[in-house]
Amino acid sequence: MSTIKWNEIENKIQRWNTLDDIPPYTEIEILRILDKVEQATFSLQVDSKAILYSMLTFYRLKRNVTDDHLNRHLEVLKKDSEHPMVTEVQALKHYLHIFNVLHDVELVQYHIRETDFDPVKLKKAKALLEEMDRLTKLKSIQAASTSKLKKAYDQIFKQIEKIEDLAEVMVFTLEQRKSTKEIQPYNDAIEKLSYYITIFYDAFPAFIKENQSSDPLDELNQMIGLEEIKDYINHYYQYLKYQQKRKEAGFQMVDEQGLNMIITGNPGTGKTTMARLLADIYYRLNLLESNEVIEVNRSQLVGSFMGQSEENTLNYVKKALGGVLFIDEAYNLKREDQTGNDYGQAVIDTLVSSMTSKEYANKFAVIMAGYPEEMQHFLWSNQGLRSRFPDGNFIKLPDFSNEELLKIAEETALQNDYFFTEKARHRFQSLIDKSRVDESFGNARTVKDLVLKVIFYIGANHRLPLENNWIDHMRITEEDIAALDDQNESTEPMDQLEQLIGLENVKQEVKKLSAFVQVQQKRKSLYLPSIPIQLHAVFSGNPGTGKTTVAKIFAQILKQCGLLKRGHLVVASRSDLVAGYVGQTAIKTKNKVREALGGVLFIDEAYSLYRGEKDFGKEAIDTLVDEMTKHNENLVIILAGYKSEMNRFISSNPGLESRFKKYFHFQDYSKEELLKMVHHHATEYQYQISNAVENYLSEQFEDTVITGNGRFVVNLINEAIQYQALRLNMESEDRGLFQQLSKKDFELAWKTIRGIEQQ
Repeated sequence: MSTIKWNEIENKIQRWNTLDDIPPYTEIEILRILDKVEQATFSLQVDSKAILYSMLTFYRLKRNVTDDHLNRHLEVLKKDSEHPMVTEVQALKHYLHIFNVLHDVELVQYHIRETDFDPVKLKKAKALLEEMDRLTKLKSIQAASTSKLKKAYDQIFKQIEKIEDLAEVMVFTLEQRKSTKEIQPYNDAIEKLSYYITIFYDAFPAFIKENQSSDPLDELNQMIGLEEIKDYINHYYQYLKYQQKRKEAGFQMVDEQGLNMIITGNPGTGKTTMARLLADIYYRLNLLESNEVIEVNRSQLVGSFMGQSEENTLNYVKKALGGVLFIDEAYNLKREDQTGNDYGQAVIDTLVSSMTSKEYANKFAVIMAGYPEEMQHFLWSNQGLRSRFPDGNFIKLPDFSNEELLKIAEETALQNDYFFTEKARHRFQSLIDKSRVDESFGNARTVKDLVLKVIFYIGANHRLPLENNWIDHMRITEEDIAALDDQNESTEPMDQLEQLIGLENVKQEVKKLSAFVQVQQKRKSLYLPSIPIQLHAVFSGNPGTGKTTVAKIFAQILKQCGLLKRGHLVVASRSDLVAGYVGQTAIKTKNKVREALGGVLFIDEAYSLYRGEKDFGKEAIDTLVDEMTKHNENLVIILAGYKSEMNRFISSNPGLESRFKKYFHFQDYSKEELLKMVHHHATEYQYQISNAVENYLSEQFEDTVITGNGRFVVNLINEAIQYQALRLNMESEDRGLFQQLSKKDFELAWKTIRGIEQQ
């Protein structure tokens, strides 16, 4: 940071002079500033550093963290700094600790009644005396006497002294077996202490009281994102409150909207949290007797024999009376592909009956949750159930944006006493992007898991004991995330491509396409118009020409370019996509596409998908075309097969023809390239080949048409190695013998392989 920037920071820090104001920096910003200070990137004035620590303590108190490692730092800084905020914050920590202690004391138990027997009175008075003695020991001289908190604090301890005096008199009198007239003053003193504790709480800064608040709307408004949902719930709350007041005034509402609710959203968008907030709102408005939420799913409701489902459902309805019955993944109650033995419909019928019966209607609320598409289909197929949920009672929770997910990540880290450096925050975006591949992405849930994964990595690689600066053990660096982000990364994919034998035309096409993708990605980052990237390709060529190998490298190159999030390869054939009866081919194909999202779906012998208009393969082709449009750049499909068959296949379907613009032809290997491959595979396992072997293979490759290409070479080497094993003397210690492949080994191997091919 420049000197000017640090001067601005110093000025902002110095302007914070009251606990009633929120500090000018967030907790994470403070940690980042202190991180730079502790690493000697820049130095702050003693007062500024002390105030920064005070701000940090402020936020930790806001999170109800009252006893931590910052205590000693504040103590040290207080000696060197006379700034009042340091004293105020330190005092506030003490006051909050005292309040928490007082809050846990049940003073009512020490009240003495006239009708109590003397031994009971004595026992209560002694217990009160012990309690007051414990509290007195907690007293400490803290902030200036002008502070409202200090005045309330002093009142409390003065009252504690009075109670101690009255309790001592009570104990003495009762022990002397004398009658006492001090019961009313004794009880009044306890009541007055309760009153002073209330005044003490009222004197706390607003941010402390916010932390103690249990208002569900406050909790909702503090959540990250969900702006439209917040607006809706706040209006819904006002609507419910208004209707309640109208009822109290004598007005009637025949067509009430009701409390039943449908909440839809993808994983991790907060459906369960929203259900609990709604339960709290209903309870606060006295619309329900309780804010208890009974959470159930299919496994708890659906039985395995006739009558059990009805019984299970009714039992849970009874448990939920006065509160909310929350059914998660409700669409699982009815499964269309199940036989008549599925009892999910019995659950739905019992639920509808309970929601409308005289015995249970309006005595509990039903909230159903699930994924948007599945819930919509489920409700429209169950009109009796859907009619119980008005259109106005549908909440669709959106996916979180990348910025909101980063905020959730930072908040998760902070709750675990970690913080992201600015570079780490940026790098963490890469982990999110790689996880956000399809609709199964877990939003907040996935992000929290990723943060905990990073924290686990840090903990597993840090040395103990914690001797370094305290902030070292809170910092999440770019390197920490990179270590996870780069896991399982292999060598550079371009280097892998170059190492392949032959395929010069294919290599050139892949390089050209890779350069095109990188330029378009760069133009996009510079806010320049970019040409739509169409990467679906056709790989044609004979078996063993390297189509699958190049597809795998191609996927990794596209990942490295930032286009694909996972860069994995999923290999499929007709049997993986086509089913034997109507309706199932689309499901199989979609499942295989979902598996490949973020990577490449490689369909070998793709021409076999089409065997006429009445063949189920046509459904697979139509589904593939739809999925390519739906997932756009999140999926690359490569169709592979013989050249002539692939040309006929693509031209037979206009949908395929318009989407596959890149054609890669894999030529058969030359005899020189085949010989290089033999050397490569032999060397890989530390075998050696003599000149006699080379001459023999050269003649064979010259005189024979090799249909298997690379596959033939691999099989040939494997056979030669096995024939070598047959002739070796296992007792020999000569290392060279176990490495040398002879001409005879290859002659026998050649005859075996060619014999198999000609069968």
